[in-house]
Amino acid sequence: MLPCLAAQAQESKVGFVSTERIFREAAPAKAATAKIEQEFSKRDKDLQDMAARLKAMADKLDKDAAVLPESERIRRQRELADMDKDFQRKQREFREDLNQRRNEELAIVLERTNKVIKQIAESEKYDIVFQEAVYASPRIDITDKVLKALNK
Repeated sequence: MLPCLAAQAQESKVGFVSTERIFREAAPAKAATAKIEQEFSKRDKDLQDMAARLKAMADKLDKDAAVLPESERIRRQRELADMDKDFQRKQREFREDLNQRRNEELAIVLERTNKVIKQIAESEKYDIVFQEAVYASPRIDITDKVLKALNK
């Protein structure tokens, strides 16, 4: 019985694809990253500008606090706190929107990658192709083939 199982195991063809490498090196993944960066660059710059204004206001308040009348100091502190809340909210919304768009774009890349993997698996007669593994021998790694097909 054992020789039969060993013979069957040798006949099976197994492949592995590194999804991490695909997302890092494939042309569609790079294009998606560039698209997202372009889409979010203005909002990112606006947030950076707002952070700089917030810091400048905080520094000015610290510098002037000793000579300001109490009512003016309290008004500025309140204004600074309101601006900080607004900044935190906008930053959180930015991160959420960015993550959602990134996930959408990567899902498209993953769907395309899966189609390419399936085509390669069918044409080269693989029995199974894994995308995640704790360890995969370079002998069964077909990531380069998938990258080549995706980059066409």
